[in-house]
Amino acid sequence: MSRPPQTQRGAPDRRVRVPRGARGAAYDLLHAVAADDAYANLVWPTILTEARLDARDAGFATELAYGTLRWRGLYDAILAECVDRPLDKLDGRVLDLLRLGVHQLLSMRVPEHAAVGETVSLARQVAGDGPSKLVNAVLRKVIAGGDRDQWIARVAPGDDIESLAIATSHPRWIVGALGQALSVHRGGPDPQGLRDVLDADNEPARPTLVARDISPDELRSLPGVGPTRWSPVAGVLEQGRPEDLAVVRSGAVGVQDEGSQLVALALANAEVDGDHGTWVDLAAGPGGKAALLAREAARRGGRLIAVEPHAHRADLVRRSLPPGDHEVRVADGRTALLPASADRVLLDAPCTGLGALRRRPEARWRRSAADLASLGPLQRELLSAAIDATRPGGVIVYSTCSPHVAETDLVIKDVLRGRDDVVQEDVRPLLAGVPDLGPGPAARLWPHVHGTDGMYLALLRKR
Repeated sequence: MSRPPQTQRGAPDRRVRVPRGARGAAYDLLHAVAADDAYANLVWPTILTEARLDARDAGFATELAYGTLRWRGLYDAILAECVDRPLDKLDGRVLDLLRLGVHQLLSMRVPEHAAVGETVSLARQVAGDGPSKLVNAVLRKVIAGGDRDQWIARVAPGDDIESLAIATSHPRWIVGALGQALSVHRGGPDPQGLRDVLDADNEPARPTLVARDISPDELRSLPGVGPTRWSPVAGVLEQGRPEDLAVVRSGAVGVQDEGSQLVALALANAEVDGDHGTWVDLAAGPGGKAALLAREAARRGGRLIAVEPHAHRADLVRRSLPPGDHEVRVADGRTALLPASADRVLLDAPCTGLGALRRRPEARWRRSAADLASLGPLQRELLSAAIDATRPGGVIVYSTCSPHVAETDLVIKDVLRGRDDVVQEDVRPLLAGVPDLGPGPAARLWPHVHGTDGMYLALLRKR
């Protein structure tokens, strides 16, 4: 499945948003993502605030916006059957509106007359009378084509990768990459596991919280917060939004996926002979893992050095760290020239983010297989720098929020091939109680198995 068409975006309404209800807010998010390459999780709170919606309408708008982003690959395949021209020839505003309409018709409990009527009315506001008539005609063709299952049977009729990609709304290259990673994890092809992880990507994840300046028991005693499966310092927010909690606004509690917490805790729990208390996070922004590492280091009398090349992200790291003798350096981890004195080094490497698609639905359309060509050298250079920063006997955890073999096992293999001063150890004992981590010595976490983002982590020890 190719990337969705890059359409001509309409000029009106891009900078100043006029409140148009829940559907208008959802449209504004789609437009910002497509026209301005915005990140949904960063701009959505502002859009909701400007829309001045009550809790019920805000929930409807969130499901409409994020659901449309998540399923737009399937919806584009359906729309291609209903529009008399290539989708990349449509006004981009019209295409966003059509996707919103299809999501209401096929994936939400919205009456057909409301889905069509409200979407046509919104189209008239943002694009004009002519485009609104096109929206009306196309959505009525969607209705005539049947329900969601009938449409999937028509546009994705086979059991090949192309049909699976359309039916689960993933680019074809991502389906292939996840299938390959699962084969490594299982020791052979896992067709059912592949379908399960693709389906898991399309299930919205509840926010996971991490205790910072309160105890884990205090966190889990908060209204609406329940226990998680694996992390001893986590809680899951079962209802509401994180920003509605005073402890989140104050920084006493952070928002962090449980898999990311497990990565930081694995480094903290790795055995080091003669621990001198120097810990390094070599790619620290935006600061979630650094915050957890700094607290673990301080608890043991150590200090954290957090390295982040971008000044604005370094500021986020500073704000996340607890009081103490911690340091944030604005530097490229490859050239930070850290002495070989660190006991523990974390490299959470820049990656395609294929393991976090359930939280960042638009990322599947933003990334392409070509990104691997630029990320691969960076990942290898950063890992070499992490090893250089570690003292003999110290440990390095290499992690990515992607299971892709090219970003994980091959990076470790290539770097170790060129060095004789480091050895890979089994990381799985550091994830005590977490099952089904793969054959080792590295570990993979999966959304459909562990309920976390898809994480990879490997443990290296400096000779």
